[in-house]
Formats: sequence, C-alpha cells, structure tokens
Amino acid sequence: MPLVHMKDLLNHAYAHGYAVGAFDVVSLEFVEGVMAAAERSRAPVILSLSESHLEHYDFELLMSGVEAAARRSAVPVALHFDRGANLEAAVRAIRLGCNGVMVDASQSTFSDNLTHTKTAVEMAHACGVPVEGDLGYVPDAEDIDAQRRPATLPYTTVAEAKGFVERTGVDFLVVSIRAEQICPNGKTKLDIQRLRSINQALGIPLAIHCRTRLDDDQFRRLIAHGVAKINYFTALAEAANAAVSARAKSAPGAGYLDLVQDVGAAISAEAERCMRVWGAAGRAAEVLACCRPWAFVEHLIIHNVMGISEKEVTAMMIEGQQTLSTIPGVRSVITGKAMRERAQYRYCWRVRFAAPEVIDSYHEHPDYVAFTNRRFRPVADREISIDYAMECL
Repeated sequence: MPLVHMKDLLNHAYAHGYAVGAFDVVSLEFVEGVMAAAERSRAPVILSLSESHLEHYDFELLMSGVEAAARRSAVPVALHFDRGANLEAAVRAIRLGCNGVMVDASQSTFSDNLTHTKTAVEMAHACGVPVEGDLGYVPDAEDIDAQRRPATLPYTTVAEAKGFVERTGVDFLVVSIRAEQICPNGKTKLDIQRLRSINQALGIPLAIHCRTRLDDDQFRRLIAHGVAKINYFTALAEAANAAVSARAKSAPGAGYLDLVQDVGAAISAEAERCMRVWGAAGRAAEVLACCRPWAFVEHLIIHNVMGISEKEVTAMMIEGQQTLSTIPGVRSVITGKAMRERAQYRYCWRVRFAAPEVIDSYHEHPDYVAFTNRRFRPVADREISIDYAMECL
C-alpha cells in the first residue's frame, strides 16, 4: 500500500535535493498516464486535483479512481487537493481521500490569507493531513488560471514568508519569485536570489505552480534552492491535445475511442520527462523506506439499547450518520443491525477515519460530544468500541 504521508514524501525530496511532481489529473487518462510514468521511472509522485478543474468532472467519482490507483501502486504516492475555495472544500477533500490540502486565499489581503490558512491548518492537522500555503506562483501566457489572477503579482518577501509560516503552521509554501511576468523571448525570468533567501529563512519544502515557460536548467536551479514540489498541468493538457489532433488528422472521421487512444501515452511521456529532469526518478525505494504508510482507521462500535423502540433506534442511527459524517477526518459512517434477533449484540457502527490522528479530534469535536451525550449514551447498553488501523488494505 504505497499511499504515503505527503509530508514525509516532500521532506525527503527537500532533504535530498530533488522535486516531486504534483500532476493535476482531470480524467482517468491523466491518472493512468502519470502513474505509468511513475512506475517506469521508479519515481515518487503526487496526484493532484484542483478546485479550478472541478467543473469538468465529478470530484467524488474521480477521487475513487485516484485513490485506487495510489493504493495498488508499487511507487510512493500522495493525493493532494489544490487551490480549495474554502475550508468546507478542504474538509470534503480529506473525506474523499486526499492526504494533502491547500485552501487558496492568495487573492485576499495578507491578513485574510493568514487567517483562512491558519484555520485550514488547525482542521487538517487534527486529521493528520499537511497543508500547503500560498504566497504566489509562477504564471505564463498559457496559464488557465490567469483570468482569476491580477495582472501583476507581488514578490513573496522573506519577511512575509517567515511570518506567514510561523503564524499559520503550514507544512509547505508556494512562493512567487519571478522577476518579470514574461520576458521578450517568452521565457519566464526567475529571481533565484530571492528564492535562496526565502529557503534559508524557512527551511521547509517550497512549491511552485508553473506551466510551460521554464527550461530544464531553470527547474534545476529552483530545486537547488528549496523547491521540492512542482505543480504541473498545462504541458500535460497540451500533450493530450496534440495526441488528439494528430489522431484526427491521420484518421479522418475517427470515433471518440480512436481519437483518445494515444492520450495516455502522450501524458505519460511528458510526466516521465519531468520526473527525470526534477531528479525524482529512481527514488521510489528509498522514499518508501522512510515514509509512513497512509493508513485509515476503522472505528467499530457494537452495542445493545435499552428503553427505546426499534423505530427510535433507527431514527437515532440516521441522526448519528448525518451528524458524525460531517466531522473533519471522518470518511464514512455506516450503521447496521444484527441479522439474527437473538444475537448477543444487536447494533453496530463503523466509522472510517482518514488517519489515526482523527481518533482524538473526533472524540473532542462538539458535534460528537453533543450527539453521544444527548442521543447515544442514555440508551446504549453493553457497548464495545475498538479502533483498527487498516494498513494492509
């Protein structure tokens, strides 16, 4: 089960001078292409789903495929939710399986960004999930998010980066270190000295949101000065577009399946190229050796009841499902009744937690306390509660 803690993954990259690709995936072709590249190159990888793309696919359905791909992989994988619109979006992403999140408040004032990010950190850390903060990114002319951004983005200063990290507790930070938006030759110019200073002041993995205007040498210079996570989408989309266009040209009148049959291979080739340039290729074994597996927890309760009818038990369980499933870090709540009336225990609850850290935050959450004290404990009889770490699934 090489789904691993994202913080361990990026700390290893940061300490050993390479970068992990966080490849935005928007379909199963993207998932399969990126994972095939990671397997071939034996590279750790992050599968990323961005809030800005959610209008194009069903998040819950794609996350099921993404998590399945990660859990059957032979290389270390983390699952990241990128540029979440708000805290609720991050909570949902964790519920669906992401083990890294970002709430994007970078368009707000520095003070508001700090406040929103700190709230996200408090929630996510209680679930064992690391958080990426955002104080800028590296854009270019093909940036699909450009229309959502101001025409000019301020530099990330050392002082604000240091204050932001100290006051929010983020685990990674996206920084803006470009000197000019686009140079005359179409190449982004980077302020490496600024990046060097930020890295020396923070000592945590840095990230960039870049697209297609950086050459291999620029990537290597970024990585040499603390960039351990590179978010990447536009070049993958361009490779997919080119594959479809080439197929349409070579096979006029081709159907959908024929048109997209080369898409996965095109995405895979570009992703593998990046993994090799960024130094992640060949690192899988050493990363797996030092990263904690990302293991969810099954919280099981079996019990009887006293003093209420079967109808009232059903109503209590429905209310419990609705209430407890909204607590951050809870992935699902399932209730059941014994098939035999004479069973020693008549009722059961199975609550799935995203990670072991959720055990404490769940039992301390006011919604849990209110429900159990008001509805469950007054009627529960002979209760047995056990937590299981599901490391082998």
